[in-house]
Amino acid sequence: MSLHALLKGVLLFAAAYGILVLLAYLLQPHLLYFPHIPSRAVETTPTQVGLAFESVTLTTEDGVTIEGWYLPSSKERGTVLFLHGNAGNISHRLDSLSLFHHLGLSSFIIDYRGYGRSQGHPTETGTYLDAQAAWQYLIQQRQIPEREIILFGRSLGGAIAAQLADHTQPGALMVESAFTSIPDLAAELYPFLPARWLARFQYPTQDFLQRATCPVLIIHSRDDEIIPFTHGQVLFKAAPFPKQFLVLNGGHNDAFLVDNQKYLSGIKAFLQTYFGQKGN
Repeated sequence: MSLHALLKGVLLFAAAYGILVLLAYLLQPHLLYFPHIPSRAVETTPTQVGLAFESVTLTTEDGVTIEGWYLPSSKERGTVLFLHGNAGNISHRLDSLSLFHHLGLSSFIIDYRGYGRSQGHPTETGTYLDAQAAWQYLIQQRQIPEREIILFGRSLGGAIAAQLADHTQPGALMVESAFTSIPDLAAELYPFLPARWLARFQYPTQDFLQRATCPVLIIHSRDDEIIPFTHGQVLFKAAPFPKQFLVLNGGHNDAFLVDNQKYLSGIKAFLQTYFGQKGN
């Protein structure tokens, strides 16, 4: 191969790699947020699984209208503020809402901006503001004491819940199937890219957890095919005491169903230990 041909090949490779890096930078919102998968439509409601609920409309600090559901429990053992993952909407979380109801807990679940019937477009700061608006609703409209609220976040919602816990005083924080940070996860998923340098989103769950002032339950599956189990281990290590680690089997999206009995008993034991008698 001639030097000219070699240089031409190197330049073509560099140009192609540069385009790939540029696309990775520009398309990050589409790589992180999936409100249309499986659908943005709110396809069902809790009545389909026999649960009473109230539709709630909130306006965030920056003027965005978001939607949610409040599901009361007659047992009054606490209220879960449910912050879901990066795909779908509240209508795709009925299994989890049923589980919390089974534990005697009221639930409040919201769709982030750009998800379901909520307005706007998702951003990192925006999702934090959405969670803050939900918290204020429970404190002000529902007049629920802070220490009677359990923050629960799954996957992306784990980072959002941890951020909210860093600015409030909840009774407990449960983080399920979450990552340590977006740059950490991106570096593992895309080792051929300077992912940390390119990251436009941070969601530093680990940093937030280090400042937690409430009991923390970390939940993660050894079989998680999207967010490696090592992330759960690091998050557990980062959280201050009191804390517990609930290890499951099953995939990223279904471990709580695959390992249902262990999941329920683990959450119940955590609440019994660290949330007064509200988990009985």
